[in-house]
Amino acid sequence: MPESVVIIGAGQAGAQAVQSLRAEGFDGPITMVGDEAYPPYQRPPLSKAYLLGTFERPRLFLKADSYYAETGCELLLGTSAKAIHRAERTVELSDGRKLAYDKLLLTTGARVRKLKCPGADLPGIHYLKTIADVDGLQEAFQPGKRIAIVGGGYIGLEVAAVGAKRGLDVTVFEAMDRLMARAVSPQLSSFYAAEHEKAGVKLKLRTGVEAFEGNGKVERIIAGGQRYDTDIVLVGIGVVPCDELATHAGLASEDGIVVDQNARTGDPHIWAAGDCTRHVGREGHSLRLECVQNAIDQAKHAALAMVGKHKTYSEVPWFWSDQYDLKLQIAGLARPSDRLVLRGDPASRKFAVFHLRDGAVAAVEAVNAAPEYLMGKKWVGEGKKIAPQMLADTSVPMKQMA
Repeated sequence: MPESVVIIGAGQAGAQAVQSLRAEGFDGPITMVGDEAYPPYQRPPLSKAYLLGTFERPRLFLKADSYYAETGCELLLGTSAKAIHRAERTVELSDGRKLAYDKLLLTTGARVRKLKCPGADLPGIHYLKTIADVDGLQEAFQPGKRIAIVGGGYIGLEVAAVGAKRGLDVTVFEAMDRLMARAVSPQLSSFYAAEHEKAGVKLKLRTGVEAFEGNGKVERIIAGGQRYDTDIVLVGIGVVPCDELATHAGLASEDGIVVDQNARTGDPHIWAAGDCTRHVGREGHSLRLECVQNAIDQAKHAALAMVGKHKTYSEVPWFWSDQYDLKLQIAGLARPSDRLVLRGDPASRKFAVFHLRDGAVAAVEAVNAAPEYLMGKKWVGEGKKIAPQMLADTSVPMKQMA
């Protein structure tokens, strides 16, 4: 009998694993279990074009409905995994069924971090992670409505940009002293703050949320000791890995399922990929990444390992965010001690910030600057050293520097 693969989690990593397994010649049965009603789909457009209404639902799906049947992958949707029984190599499902596996891949992803303050359970307080979340938000997401966004990270600011475009009265509450503080340099934070304010978004920095009030639905947000009237609340304060299934099965987890450089857990029959995992990165540090790149690349490496073609995972992480007509692209992982080199003028709305570490390019943040992003990503992978004055000199084309 051919070996069987079971994939728990019907997201980007799960879909990639199916594709990679078949591309590498695996011809055994594959079963994918997903707790949503939908087959694997893209999440990044949800807080951008899908919420704006310019990206239709069918375009979200990573593969045509026929793909899974054609590739011999059985989809069990609207179903969750309840337990992994490692000794007998079975997965127990929420409906009582048991699936036997020879190899198991966990692509359980992450879930939104919830607020726990008074009033946090009032109707009208939304989170954004799934198609259903966006669909549930749309009815109230109308011109003239007041929306309070809790969290000045990617999700919060993308929703703020869409809200401003659609004519909502938008206020962003951020506990830290700048926007996207955990993700970008101070230069980028200042630039995006100015852009949002130019679009009419009100920013409340250093303003933590204390409570919500309302009679039957949210009507006010209490933040920084003040009350603000609102019609809708969108909370975007990060995610937490869905690692409980692995933890209960006795697999190591440290804010993410611990995997090696082949995406394998401590059990030789179980792999994990995507937002739910923690691995040793290119620079030797343990980290958990929340990005499409990691989901795709880890799933590829897991599939290779499953068919005996082990390849060390050391890809350059990359991220992006669309806000208004600004495309932010980031490659590499920055540190506060990096030397920052600005290339271009932020006033032109086309510039980049390079992060140098020991003289080498360690990360790049590019706004509407694809050449800088692409070359910077390549240099991060190579650990290339570039003179700061040359990086800053826009009269020297990127290709010439290469």
